[in-house]
Amino acid sequence: MLLQVLGTAAGGGVPQWNCACPGCSGARTHPDRRRRHASLAVRADDDHWYLINATPDIADQIESTPALHPGPAARRTPVAGLVLTDAELDHTLGIARLREADRIEVLATGPVRAALRDRAHLDDILTPYASLEWRELGSVPVPLGQGSDIEISVIPVSAKRPRYAAPRASRTSGSGEGADSGERKDFGREADHEGQAEKPLGVEPWVVALRLHDRRTGGTALYAPALAAWPDAFQEALADADCVLLDGTFWDDDEPRRSGFSTRTATEMGHLPIDGPDGTAGRLAPLAARCLYTHLNNTNPLVDPAAPQHKQLADLGLAVAAEGMEIAL
Repeated sequence: MLLQVLGTAAGGGVPQWNCACPGCSGARTHPDRRRRHASLAVRADDDHWYLINATPDIADQIESTPALHPGPAARRTPVAGLVLTDAELDHTLGIARLREADRIEVLATGPVRAALRDRAHLDDILTPYASLEWRELGSVPVPLGQGSDIEISVIPVSAKRPRYAAPRASRTSGSGEGADSGERKDFGREADHEGQAEKPLGVEPWVVALRLHDRRTGGTALYAPALAAWPDAFQEALADADCVLLDGTFWDDDEPRRSGFSTRTATEMGHLPIDGPDGTAGRLAPLAARCLYTHLNNTNPLVDPAAPQHKQLADLGLAVAAEGMEIAL
C-alpha cells in the first residue's frame, strides 16, 4: 500500500485568505509554511489512485503529485475515485472541480451521501457535466477499487453534521452558539468544522475514521482528520495499525477561545486536542504504529516549524505529517 500526503491543513488552509493571525502571517512571509487542505491519496493498484476527501485545493494537489498526472493517453487519468470522511464543505467542494471527468466514483457513508445529494444538490449540479457513481462505506471492509488488494472500512467518530445539513430550525440566524451566523469572525477561525455543538455518537456515521488494509502486504493505516471521540472500535483499530494520521486541528483544548475566534473549546467544536490530560498525544505515545498529525488549524503553533511543540511531540515519538510525503506499508 502506498499513501501520498496531499495536504495537512484544516478549513481555510494556511494561510487563510481573510486571516492575519501569526500562523497565516508567517505562512505569507515564509511560503514553505503554506499548507493545503488535509487530503490523502491511496494507490489502489499500479494504475489507479483514490483521493481521500475532495478539497478546494484538489487541482493543485493533483498537479503537485506526478503519480496523479494524466497520460500517456490525452484524457487518461490515474485518479479513479474519491473517498469522503464527512460531508463538510472543505472536504467536498473539490468534487465539482472534477466535472471534466465522464464519471466520478465516490465512496461515502449513507448520511454523507444524502447530505450532498439532498441538501447540497451535488448530483443535480454535476449531472449535466459528469455522472456521480456512489458506493457506500461501512464497518465491513470492501475493496477500494475493482480487483484491488486494498480494503477500506470505517469507524464512526462523530455525529456532527455540517451546517448546511443541520435541522432547518437550527440554521436560522441568531447570535447563540450553533446558529448559522454565530461566532463568525475574520480572525483565524477553523472554517470547516465550526458548526453544530457536538452530539453523542449515534447510528448515523456523519464523520468517520478510515481503516485501510493491504491484504497482500498486511499493512494497515488509519486516517482520521476529524476526531471528536475515541470510541472502543477506534482504540481496537489502533492496536494493529502500522501508521496513523490523526486530527491535529488544535494543540490544546482552550486554543479556539484563547485565539479569539470561538467561545467554545476544541472538544466542544468536535476536535480532540493534541496536548493536555485528555489529549491525543498521550494516547498515541504508547503505540507501536507510526503516528502523524494532520488537519492543522491556522492557530495551531505547529504550523511554525520552529515552535517548541514539535520537540514535545518528538519526545513522545510523534510528528506532524509533511505535505508530499510518501508512506509505504
